[in-house]
Amino acid sequence: MTILFDSSNAENHLKTSWQQEALLAFHSKLYDQQSLFPCIPATVGHRLGQFRYGFAVDPTTEDATKQLADFLHTYGQQAKEFGSYTSLIIFFDTTKQQELHLDVPAYFDIFWNLLSKTTAHDQQSWPIHIPNDPANALWEYCFGGEQYFMYCATPVHSNKKSRHFPCMMLAITPRWVLETFESKPKAAAGIKQKIRERILKYDSSDIHPDLNAYGNKDNLEWKQYFLHDDNSSPSKCPFHRRKQD
Repeated sequence: MTILFDSSNAENHLKTSWQQEALLAFHSKLYDQQSLFPCIPATVGHRLGQFRYGFAVDPTTEDATKQLADFLHTYGQQAKEFGSYTSLIIFFDTTKQQELHLDVPAYFDIFWNLLSKTTAHDQQSWPIHIPNDPANALWEYCFGGEQYFMYCATPVHSNKKSRHFPCMMLAITPRWVLETFESKPKAAAGIKQKIRERILKYDSSDIHPDLNAYGNKDNLEWKQYFLHDDNSSPSKCPFHRRKQD
């Protein structure tokens, strides 16, 4: 059963060593005062206890797509109760993938296949105002009628420490959270500049050229979901929205 939990009752949901290690690593990453995590709003949401967490199985399995769908469904119904800095954090059991020593492109394929298959479990139609084609600047991932920004971290990112995590992890942020952040343009611009400064200190590579702002004509949102470790940029999005059988 998929259960969302917050930081106050996490210990009740830690069943295996990899889950314990994942949650501890996440908290350590966002609390670290020596090496500041670049995304400032994320550190605020974490500190305020507005994040919700879930554990999922091997991301290449059908069970994982059902779990992710259940998490998105439950979270989408409750998210506005959690606060304006909320995000959904999902940790996946990638023990098998790590034993196989998969590389970043392999995780890229796993990530997009997972998102594609998860849409088959969506009980609601794709929002009419969001294009179906990821090549459109206004496209973004949707589920349950909600729009989301997806962030993927993996165990094999190394140059981009900001995208490294001991297991495959998704941080999923509703569009309305990002719109609230953007509602004060001057403050948002200042925070964005600080984020970019932090990225340069945090990562051992330049800022990825695909990092941009939603709605900009030269932006493709899907490219920001999974950044390649070498700053390369895929030419085509693998996402294919599945429909229910």
